[in-house]
Amino acid sequence: MKKTPLLNIALSRLIASLGHGDRVVIGDAGLPVPPGVELIDLALTHGIPDFAGTLKVVLSEMQVESHVLAQEILDKKPSALATLDELDAEGALGRREWLSHEQFKVLSRQARAIVRTGECQPYCNIILVAGVTF
Repeated sequence: MKKTPLLNIALSRLIASLGHGDRVVIGDAGLPVPPGVELIDLALTHGIPDFAGTLKVVLSEMQVESHVLAQEILDKKPSALATLDELDAEGALGRREWLSHEQFKVLSRQARAIVRTGECQPYCNIILVAGVTF
């Protein structure tokens, strides 16, 4: 059995297969999934699993070089924004880039996969860009 917190087979397989610069989206329950992009659907019900908890587990296994957020998250200020700021301050998320939500959705077409959570707070979406450990 694995020793790290991530137990989901599909998500673990995805992270193990990433190369430098590959993108993974962790999204709320309403984020659209573009045709052709793999969906790893973790959503069970409203709020389960939540965005922040899912992000932390992904970060336990994924090396992140940078991340992208939608500017609109600053207007709505969901509680997950505090977690994002904490992880950013710790250096867990690499360089931060801002896009409009519409630009974010366009960029998500280039993702290796979108991980859908049960999060129902607006704009709780992030694009993680894979880094290297060496």
